[in-house]
Amino acid sequence: MERTLTILKPDCVKKQLIGAVINQIERAGFRVVAMKKIKLSKETAGEFYGVHRERPFFGELVDFMSSGPCVPMILEKENAVADFRTLIGATDPAEAEEGTVRKLHADSKGENIVHGSDSAENAAIEAGFFFAAEEVVRNN
Repeated sequence: MERTLTILKPDCVKKQLIGAVINQIERAGFRVVAMKKIKLSKETAGEFYGVHRERPFFGELVDFMSSGPCVPMILEKENAVADFRTLIGATDPAEAEEGTVRKLHADSKGENIVHGSDSAENAAIEAGFFFAAEEVVRNN
């Protein structure tokens, strides 16, 4: 069983799509093993996305991610990282496959509804950023 981290971003929360997106995630066979609603400070958002610090979009990303509440979750499934990235679609919703989360709900490349880890190693690091071990509950 593999785990991945997702964040339902501030645009998802603002558009009241939390339930719709979680429903799509669960219908795709993922189990939610940790979830919380939080509001990131600019400092915390910058720390989480620090890998992108030198990229031209970093400031805009930090501003966006700290603009409102978001919902980080740890998801569990065989092949979770790759399957989740397929489920959410391309970063730019205009390039995303039909039926993906981003194609259905995202407005732009910058406001793309959802974050998904890009590797199992990063998923573990990212999950640890948001959740303590006792907050992860496997449902049988």
